[in-house]
Amino acid sequence: MATLLISTAVGPADPTRASIPFHIATNGCGPAQVDCGLVLMGDATELVKPGVADGVRGVGVPPLKDLFAGCIEKGYAFYI
Repeated sequence: MATLLISTAVGPADPTRASIPFHIATNGCGPAQVDCGLVLMGDATELVKPGVADGVRGVGVPPLKDLFAGCIEKGYAFYI
């Protein structure tokens, strides 16, 4: 199985850019059967604080809380 490591430093101040790595992981890697891990650094570390993901809604992507849940459901690793 192929593996992809996605890194991001974009936090809740830019909801669309913050959601895209999770969208790629959940809706790209999942259906393609690619194992995935996400590296959150800088401002992106704010996304794992309780309740923060609930308020992040980017344009043209599902809500971050749903994408986050999809990553967890698929067992993807998070590196903070």
